[in-house]
Amino acid sequence: MEIKKGVLFDLDGVLVDSETEYTRIWNQIDLEFPTGVENFAGKIKGTNLDDILTRHYPNPDVRSKVIQRLYEEEGKMKYTYCEGAQDVLKRLKEAGVPVALYTSSNHKKMEHLYRDIPEIKEYFDYMVLGDMVEESKPSPEGYLKAAAGLGLESGDWIVVEDSLQGVIAGERSGGEVVGVAGTLEESVLAPHCDVVIHSMREFPYEMLGI
Repeated sequence: MEIKKGVLFDLDGVLVDSETEYTRIWNQIDLEFPTGVENFAGKIKGTNLDDILTRHYPNPDVRSKVIQRLYEEEGKMKYTYCEGAQDVLKRLKEAGVPVALYTSSNHKKMEHLYRDIPEIKEYFDYMVLGDMVEESKPSPEGYLKAAAGLGLESGDWIVVEDSLQGVIAGERSGGEVVGVAGTLEESVLAPHCDVVIHSMREFPYEMLGI
């Protein structure tokens, strides 16, 4: 069977169960170093660290302290798969589906991830990290780079995302979008998605013909 489409995954809240922890961490940081942004942790979800720091922490001293607190808290995290995520990755690998990862995470966080779940890197044919793009989500830049890295033709991909910034980025990339409800309500994601699921156990393999 010829597989014509690829799958481009977000990481946090889609493959790795970390969103609850990140919400707690950023809410705590916002208490210590107030930005004045309502629902700050929710608003920054899906954007990369450089973008967060540039937009919300212009003071270099404060920025340095925020980075230190973030890395302290990240260092305590234990990464695990979201329910059903590893099964999806295995099935796509076995079916020969091209798979890429686009995450706002930087290399430091990915090293931590590989210590906790070392085999996860074997599921991806290409990866785009947050420090490899000029514009973070909702810009489609990262997903377009991921698709190009897989050698896919225009629009021949499915983006899997759980954040509003992410599904908009997927929509703007020109591919199909699968939203994973949980971090956000289905009604928030649906306008920018072709399909909304509530767990990776519901992954729509039929979109790939497998």
